[in-house]
Amino acid sequence: MKSFQKALRITIVMMIICGIVYPLFITAVGQIFFHRQANGSIVTLNGREAGSELIGQNFTDPRFFKGRVSYVNYNTYTEKDKIPGKNGKTAYSGVSSGSQNLAPSNKALKERVQKDINDFLKSHPGVRREDIPTDLLTSSGSGLDPDISPQAAEVQIPAVSKATGIDQNRLRQIVKKYTKGDTSVSLGEPRVNVLKVNLEITSILNK
Repeated sequence: MKSFQKALRITIVMMIICGIVYPLFITAVGQIFFHRQANGSIVTLNGREAGSELIGQNFTDPRFFKGRVSYVNYNTYTEKDKIPGKNGKTAYSGVSSGSQNLAPSNKALKERVQKDINDFLKSHPGVRREDIPTDLLTSSGSGLDPDISPQAAEVQIPAVSKATGIDQNRLRQIVKKYTKGDTSVSLGEPRVNVLKVNLEITSILNK
């Protein structure tokens, strides 16, 4: 009985520490010292939430830079994600992150890549097939990648400049502004946040 009482007390104490005290402490630290990161690294434009810098978006307007291919369409809620629910109501089926994980020899993958190449060459006159960076044709493992390589941004600058009327050199400055990965600042390969670049373009166009 004494052993049982001792075990019970230890269990209750650990439940309080691990289930209540520790989560509350970590939440408080996150909200006080890392408020932005703890709440999803939300990016705003004119005081309105425009998205998260950690999750990409599907940009189709020719005035904006395009991100990577996403098998899950960046986890976007669509009509196809709705399923019949109880009492005749529509329920949200939910979507997930991930990629198709197709082999290079897969016919469907080859057809999709070829179509993307043709579409890109059509919307970006002057660009050669071999000049299209790989990350604009391949999807990331998560399907949520918010970044592209500096090369993928550079190859889009002429088309974006033509569609927006913004000078190419100014667009390069914007791309450089939102490029991370310089070993003197952070770790990892250089990468450009597509959402931040496009929001800066939006701000210029709205002036």
